[in-house]
This record gives sequence, C-alpha cells and structure tokens, in this order.
Amino acid sequence: MGRITLTGIEKSFGAVHVLKGIDLDITAGELVVFVGPSGCGKSTLLRLIAGLDQPTGGRIEIDGRDVTRVAAADRGLAMVFQSYALYPHMTVRQNMAFGLENAHLPRPEIEARIAEASRMLEIGALLERRPGQLSGGQRQRVAIGRAIVRNPTAFLLDEPLSNLDAELRVSMRAELAALHGRLKTTMIYVTHDQVEAMTLANRIVVLRAGRIEQVDTPLNLYNRPANLFVAGFIGAPSMNLIPATVTGVAADGLACSWLDGGRVSIDAEGGAVLPGASVTLGIRPQHLKLARGHEAAIEVTVTLAEQLGAETVVHAQTKGGQRILAVLPGQPAIARGEEIALAYDAADIHAFDAEGKRLRGN
Repeated sequence: MGRITLTGIEKSFGAVHVLKGIDLDITAGELVVFVGPSGCGKSTLLRLIAGLDQPTGGRIEIDGRDVTRVAAADRGLAMVFQSYALYPHMTVRQNMAFGLENAHLPRPEIEARIAEASRMLEIGALLERRPGQLSGGQRQRVAIGRAIVRNPTAFLLDEPLSNLDAELRVSMRAELAALHGRLKTTMIYVTHDQVEAMTLANRIVVLRAGRIEQVDTPLNLYNRPANLFVAGFIGAPSMNLIPATVTGVAADGLACSWLDGGRVSIDAEGGAVLPGASVTLGIRPQHLKLARGHEAAIEVTVTLAEQLGAETVVHAQTKGGQRILAVLPGQPAIARGEEIALAYDAADIHAFDAEGKRLRGN
C-alpha cells in the first residue's frame, strides 16, 4: 500500500498564498519527484503530506484514509531531511533504534530491523560510531536507514543529497534508485536538481508559484513539455526558445518566419492560431549539429565554446542577436568569433502559442 491523494490543497502563511489548489494522485510503490525553482512550494507540499504543517484548505488521503488533521506520528510515514537530523550523542545503532523503542517494539524485532537496514545500506561497520565520526555520505545512509527500519507506508525525502559533493551525489542517487527497486515502497522526493528528478522518478511533478505545471514521466516531460515554463525548465542545458511569426496554416502544420526572416515548417495543429500570430519555437541544444551540404541551418557567430571532452557546448548568436546554445558531440575545432551553421530537423522543433501553451501535433 502507500497511495497518497491530494485534493484541492491550499496553503497560506498570512497574506502569502504558497500553494494554490494542488490535485495529485500518487499510486502505491511510485517514486514521484517534486521539482521546481526555489520558492515554488515543493518543500511546503512535502511538509503538508508529512503532517509537519496543516493545509489551509483541501484534503490529504493515505490509502483512502483522510489524514488531513492527523498528527505526523500517526500517518505511517518516514521523512529524510536535508540536514540528516541525527542525534549527535547517540551511536548509529541508537539513532536507528530510537523511534522503534518509543513505539515499544520488542528488542529482538528492533535488532532484526536494524540488521536488515544496515545490510541494505552497507553501514553495518558503522553501528557503534557517532554521527561526528561519519562522512556526509555515511550520515545520509544512516538517516535513510533510520527511515527504513520504521517500515513506513511511504518515504518522504526533502533534498537529501544537496549537502553532498558532486561525485557522492551521483553514487548516492544510484543507491537510492536501487533501494526503491528493492523496497517497492512509495517515495516522494523533493529536489531543485532536474538531473536527480530525471534519473530517479517514475513521474515528475513540475511546480511553479504554488501550482502544478505538468505531471508526467521524465521522458514525456522532455519530449512533450506542456508549456514554455516546462520546456525551459526541463533539460540541461535549457531549450532554445525563439520568437516566430505564423505565415501560413495548413491541416498538417504551420509555416513560420523566425531568426532574421528565415522560414521553417513544423508539424503542429494551429487550432485558433492564424497567420500573423506570434508563437515561440523551441529546439533543444542537443538537436543541433554542424551543417553539412544543403541542410536547413541557422547561421550564427560563436561567442564561447566549452570543450568538455565527450561533447562541446557552443554559445552563439544570430545576426539579429538571438542567443543559441548547441551541444555538439566530440571535440570539433570551433573558436570564439567563428561563423558556423547549425543544422536542425524540423521534426525536433516544439511550438507554443502566445499564452505559452504547447500546440498540438508537435
């Protein structure tokens, strides 16, 4: 079990309206990631689910039971915090046992749960150490282990890797994904790091200013963003978003003028879009390549070339001043100030109307 349903969740702090009508259904066993810019409400939403704060309005259900006003301790959830929140005077074993002892579990069961969690997380050799004797990664494993021993209905993780260095974050991310595969318990994970979101999630909830912008699988978010915000937020580096004007509407697509008068035809149903309407066209940096022959291409001047070894990130701009970012494979010899042509496939172009909503068909 572990289904969590949010209906019409609102949260205000005085006159500040933080969450605005959140509706979300998380199925049992899912790993769902809340992602969005700072201040979008993702941690507040997690705290409401945990019972650490109370919503101003709406309803929270866990496995069909209304827990909106139920105390955090009685919701059957376990939370892992960004700051580890370990008791510094206790050993690892004591930290993991503390909550179980307060629940008056028999000592043999407590020891069995600690042993199993320690085996999963490979922290058996650390059980008699105190938190001050552990590295950041080890402390985070202990914090996760303390949650695992409770056998919760769901795990709530609030940016648990943000205090770790880059290399350790990568390894811990893989460990968390493997752990979810073994436990098959519902997990809700909050992060501002979209790479974590893309690599961990079964589904991602993209939040902005207290509202849900889109809920979908990582690849669907990447391939079919619902609006301009999601298009610009998901993907690293960000999608190139280019203003354009519709010059023709057909049953199977739109003809547009963009980038210093260039023409492009895309597969997008115009709907209410008419010739002369302003739209935004988007193409991901990874979908641009160096032009060869007579391919459709964008003429640009290179302003910076970042040689990363396996790939080269090219910063450039058109004659009209539109900035373009391209991620090219390998190590092409490109220098600042050089004029190059970047080829594209019209099938890779996304189209959004004047309100920022995705045009169907593309």
